[in-house]
Amino acid sequence: MQSMDEIYQQYSSTVYKYLLCLSGDAHLAEDLTQETFAIAVSKIHQFRAECKVSTWLCQIAKHLWYKELKKEKKLPTEELTENLVAGNMVEDLFLQKEEKLQLFRNVQKLDELPREVVYLRIMGNLSFTEIAEVLGKTTNWARVTFFRAKQKIKEEPKNG
Repeated sequence: MQSMDEIYQQYSSTVYKYLLCLSGDAHLAEDLTQETFAIAVSKIHQFRAECKVSTWLCQIAKHLWYKELKKEKKLPTEELTENLVAGNMVEDLFLQKEEKLQLFRNVQKLDELPREVVYLRIMGNLSFTEIAEVLGKTTNWARVTFFRAKQKIKEEPKNG
């Protein structure tokens, strides 16, 4: 088994990105990431390696996010406001930013579980098996849900 320092180095970015996608708040995502690893340190003796470490950490993070939602009695943000753009020309940057913002707007319109599958797959780089483990579903369910979510995102109007 890896040390917690090694686990943190390897998975902190994945956990942070997952929480950022859920919350849309960089500061909250950082706080919850730290709390996730604090819990992991205290419960490492309970980890039975029935799933990947990344899956276990994302499960902890997900529970912390839900706890935060209950505490604040708020819904997930409607848009991610992070600047996720790369490019050279000003026009290209603007268009890329608009396209990415529209993509995230469309993802936010999805129901909770399909939205979470999309975030875990794309931002968390998790396999369908890992997504299934995190969400307590089957691998086939994760695949089908991701496919249907992609179809729904494609069907959304460009400016809707």
